[in-house]
Amino acid sequence: MKHKHLIEQMTLEEKASLMSGKDFWQTQDIARLGINSIFLADGPHGVRKQAKAADHLGLNPSIPATCFPTAATVANSWNAELGEKIGEYLGKEAVSQKVHVLLGPGVNMKRDPLCGRNFEYFSEDPYHAGKMAASYIRGIQSQGISACVKHFAANNQEERRMSIDTIVDERTLREIYLTAFEIAVHEGQSKAVMSSYNKLNGAYTNENVHLMRDILRDKWNFDGVVVTDWGGSHDRVAGLIAGNELEMPTTAGETNQEIIDAIQSGKLKEDVLDECVDRLLTLIFTTEEAFQQQHEIVFDQKAHHQVAQQAAEESIVLLKNEEHILPLKKGTKVAIIGDFAENPRYQGAGSSIVNPTILDHTLDCVKKSVIEHVGYEPGFERYGKRNKKKLERACALAKQADVVLLYIGLDEATEAEGLDRENMKIPENQIELLNTLAEVNPNIVVILSCGSAIEMPWIDKTKGLVHGYLSGQAGATAIFRVLTGEVNPSGKLAETYPLTYEDTPSYHHFPGKEVTVEYRESLYIGYRYYDTANVPVLFPFGYGLSYTTFEYGDIQVSKDQVTFSLTNTGNVAGKEIAQVYIGCQSDAIFRPKKELKGFKKVFLRAGESKTVTIPLDDKAFRYFNVKTNQWEIETATYDVMIGASSVDIRLSESLMIEGTNAPIPYDKEKLPTYYEGKANNVNVEEFEQLLGCHVPVATWDRSKPLGYNDTIAQCQYAKGMAARLAFHCITFAHRFLKRIGKRETANLIMMSVYHMPFRGIARLTGGMINIPMVDGLLLIANGHLFKGLRHFLRERKQYNKHLKNRSQSI
Repeated sequence: MKHKHLIEQMTLEEKASLMSGKDFWQTQDIARLGINSIFLADGPHGVRKQAKAADHLGLNPSIPATCFPTAATVANSWNAELGEKIGEYLGKEAVSQKVHVLLGPGVNMKRDPLCGRNFEYFSEDPYHAGKMAASYIRGIQSQGISACVKHFAANNQEERRMSIDTIVDERTLREIYLTAFEIAVHEGQSKAVMSSYNKLNGAYTNENVHLMRDILRDKWNFDGVVVTDWGGSHDRVAGLIAGNELEMPTTAGETNQEIIDAIQSGKLKEDVLDECVDRLLTLIFTTEEAFQQQHEIVFDQKAHHQVAQQAAEESIVLLKNEEHILPLKKGTKVAIIGDFAENPRYQGAGSSIVNPTILDHTLDCVKKSVIEHVGYEPGFERYGKRNKKKLERACALAKQADVVLLYIGLDEATEAEGLDRENMKIPENQIELLNTLAEVNPNIVVILSCGSAIEMPWIDKTKGLVHGYLSGQAGATAIFRVLTGEVNPSGKLAETYPLTYEDTPSYHHFPGKEVTVEYRESLYIGYRYYDTANVPVLFPFGYGLSYTTFEYGDIQVSKDQVTFSLTNTGNVAGKEIAQVYIGCQSDAIFRPKKELKGFKKVFLRAGESKTVTIPLDDKAFRYFNVKTNQWEIETATYDVMIGASSVDIRLSESLMIEGTNAPIPYDKEKLPTYYEGKANNVNVEEFEQLLGCHVPVATWDRSKPLGYNDTIAQCQYAKGMAARLAFHCITFAHRFLKRIGKRETANLIMMSVYHMPFRGIARLTGGMINIPMVDGLLLIANGHLFKGLRHFLRERKQYNKHLKNRSQSI
């Protein structure tokens, strides 16, 4: 241990106290030993340090900070150097606000387009997500503080996220859902990892020994700190045994006592606690070094805003450019229509909400441009209500213009932490506006603002489509510079856009509604499924247009690298994202048709050629073998492909690779769907063959009394009339608020109440309601109204007495 001398001076109570927060955002301190609190803050795309009352849902304002584009946006840049630069600037701002641990980046896979938090995640591909995350982490930690990669692991839906059990086979877990974390730990050297809320194959992630010990600690040699997601601790002692050091937020000493009792009873060895304390002390002391300077650190807001603009410019994706309608030429008469032009949608909702230092607006940008602006109309109501007068005014304006710039997308209440989207559509009133505008002016360029994939049955009504995603506080300027040609678009999609939601591989098994969610599609998520099963898509993974063209040639392949020539054959400078995919010709083990194994963004002037080399690392040819329980390489011939997208393969070369001669892990006859790759609706018997065990029961046992891990939603089945009444009041309030247009408030009910497990009431109230009080609530829910009420009030009185005694002793 690094801090043995210090740990030996601590009492058992002091060691236990370090294992949970001092308050909502700070760790516990021990003043007599010189151990200070450190501050943790949300920060995937900007520092969210709340100035006053703390919460984890983004309700209360935070200190102003630069709002960079979200991870889903920057992922489209495919530029790891840019990611590192963003991380560096995030780190500088964290230091200026005295934040020791920045809670990000998020690297969970985009298993399904409807996951409400997809805007916070990079990609549907683990290699891509891992490389981008590692770059962010290196940048953040270059400033002396810690990043905290999250949410570990297989947290791919928001509904019932605090109690859902993710059922996934071991190979898929390793290859798809853990590889990005592996890269973040190995290449990013993240000092902290945040465990997710969900269960994984039967055990909560923060107490899942296989995940936390066998893989994270033993296989990856991670020696940093594991932090629970806020309120994500279930059994505190089991969490410590698994190696989960820090529980957040505070539980006002309740779980500290559980640790003490476990050691005194022999359930927990004190050596395990010491090991956890030692790792936490390392995090505390190493991050404190960033704050040794005595003078106040102030960051340059304008310089940071410029970096946010650069990030947005490299991440914008040009999806359609019919008749070369873009870039807009000087003197073009342009009508700007769409509420999002006036009120930009530039970030997600929930714990990642940033209070921006500056916020650019499209209507300010147009004044400085070379185009002729004929006017602006909002055209539609932001939250979906039809407005005939706004539509008519927008059409009247469109008649005066050469080109209509139509700003549409998803609103803040649709994409939010804690909720999954209901469908892949944009609001009907926006589509109605587009269709009506197309009747009076065929020259429409859509500027899309949303953080995840959507259906576009209306795309034939547009000549141009620019996807800004959620482009941060400088996004409006960045988008306008692309529209006018000051910037040549160079972003490419880091996720596939299917034609319809029904085409997605997880369609039949998303989300898990009650006890479990089954990942029956296995390895086949995103392009791995569409390309293998030959399912047509709207836009493939890795797709994006430019104002210039590129030619590939002269491929040379070895097991260590790929080399080829790249030429800009157009008349303007631009950046091309070259992608390396590898496919195995053998069919002994089922695999996707191709998988991303390398990429590089290359700048070329008009007419310029460069020789490009992309290295192939240890992940290029490997697969996880469930028989040997380790990574293996199959002896086979592999196709090494260079593409401009996953379907636009420009060069290909075959290569024979000598493998590790491991036994074949599967019986091909028993897994026909997986070998065919058409895994969007696998039957339970075949899924069980893949798992190697029976699938757990997916539905609630309504005959059992409600317990700690049951949710408020399950009160609809409670024996207690009071609990059922409470459930109906909650659902009525939710429906009523949605009906009157208070969608964000309605969402809050679902996020913070409806899907909350009973234990979460204790874990997220800072000790104001503790587990003994929750016992009283459960008695009420299970039909013992008066007994439960007496129990709750007695425990509440006892708690208040404890607080009074503690304050008097201080």
